Amino acid sequence: MPHHRPEYPADLVERAARIRLACFDVDGTLTDGRLWFDEDGRESKAFNVLDGQGLVQLRKAGIAVAFVTARNSLVAANRARDLGAEAHVDVRDKTACVEEIRERLGLSRDQVAFMGDDLPDLDVLRLAGLAVAPASVHHWIRDHVHWVTPSRGGEGAARELCDLILHAQGRIAALLEDREG
Repeated sequence: MPHHRPEYPADLVERAARIRLACFDVDGTLTDGRLWFDEDGRESKAFNVLDGQGLVQLRKAGIAVAFVTARNSLVAANRARDLGAEAHVDVRDKTACVEEIRERLGLSRDQVAFMGDDLPDLDVLRLAGLAVAPASVHHWIRDHVHWVTPSRGGEGAARELCDLILHAQGRIAALLEDREG
């Protein structure tokens, strides 16, 4: 992750300022995309603690957070619950899932961010008010997002999106002040 404050284009900040729901694909976005299985077929994944902290800060700022993954992953569901996020696993239609969450929360599409990295994410990325991908995004998807983060999936990319949203909504100074007292 960069050690300096990033410079964001004005249109990106404007989009991020409206976000009230942030949805994340899991494999390749919140993880590096590798799938680990033990000899009994049990799955494990590695999640970045920087991403986790960013998701917690979004929730504290009143922004709903959801994991939306096509894999039927108990690991992803448990990580979402650990962070206080909604867990949507074994999702066949990511667009319908995100639309259901959005409608339940009474939000417009321009208030929804989605972060994904590959073909199963394309339709929902096209609808999101803020479509973001990690640096490791598949090249087919790169031209269909508003921003590609400097970091790769599983290496702090989700935190970069969280930081952008918190910056755009003027919440970072208060977060830092809370730590000084």
